Amino acid sequence: MNRKTILSCVVLFAMMLSKMVFAQEQPRIQIGIKGGSSLNKLNTELADLDDKYALGLHLGGMARVNFGSAYIQGEALFSKRKAALKPQGQTETKLKWNAIDIPVMVGYKFIQQQDMNLRVFAGAVYNYTLNDNLSPLKAIKEGVKHFDKSNIQFTGGLGVDIQKFSIDFRYERGFSDLSNSFKSKPQAFSIGVGYFLF
Repeated sequence: MNRKTILSCVVLFAMMLSKMVFAQEQPRIQIGIKGGSSLNKLNTELADLDDKYALGLHLGGMARVNFGSAYIQGEALFSKRKAALKPQGQTETKLKWNAIDIPVMVGYKFIQQQDMNLRVFAGAVYNYTLNDNLSPLKAIKEGVKHFDKSNIQFTGGLGVDIQKFSIDFRYERGFSDLSNSFKSKPQAFSIGVGYFLF
C-alpha cells in the first residue's frame, strides 16, 4: 500500500470521525426555554382608524427535532400583546390582550458548524386569545366586540444558534381576520432568545 493510499484512508477516517463527534454534540431532539419581545399591529382597513405598532412580550418552551441540516421546531408561548389605535379626532389608545401561541416551523441550516448554525425557517402559528381587554373607548369596543379568539398566522424568518443559545428574528401575518366586524389581519415583527436545556 503506497503513501497516497494510506494518506487517503487517514483523511477519510478523520472526516468520518469528525462527523460522528459533531453528531454527538448536536442531539437529534433538543428541548429548551425561550422569551422575547414583539412589535404588533392590527393592520385594519378602516379609513377613520390609524393603527400603529406596539410592544409585546412572550415566554415559553420549545422543542426541535434535527434531521441533519433540516429541522422541525414546535413551541408553546404565553404572549402579552399590544396594538395602538388612533380614531380620527380622538387620542391614541392601546389595545391589550393575552394569548397562547403554538408555532410549528420547518427550517434549514444553510451554515452548520460545530458551535454555530445560521438558519432560515417558515411555518404556521395557532393563536388563541385568553382575554380581550381591548380598549377603554366605547367606539372601538363596539367595533371589535366579536373578537375572534382563534387565529392562524404565517411565520418566517432567520435564526442563529451559538452553542446552546438560539436567537430568532421573525415576521408574522394573520391568515384570517381578528374580528367579524371589520377586516384586520394582524402582523408582527419579533425577536426571541432561547436556551436549549438538553
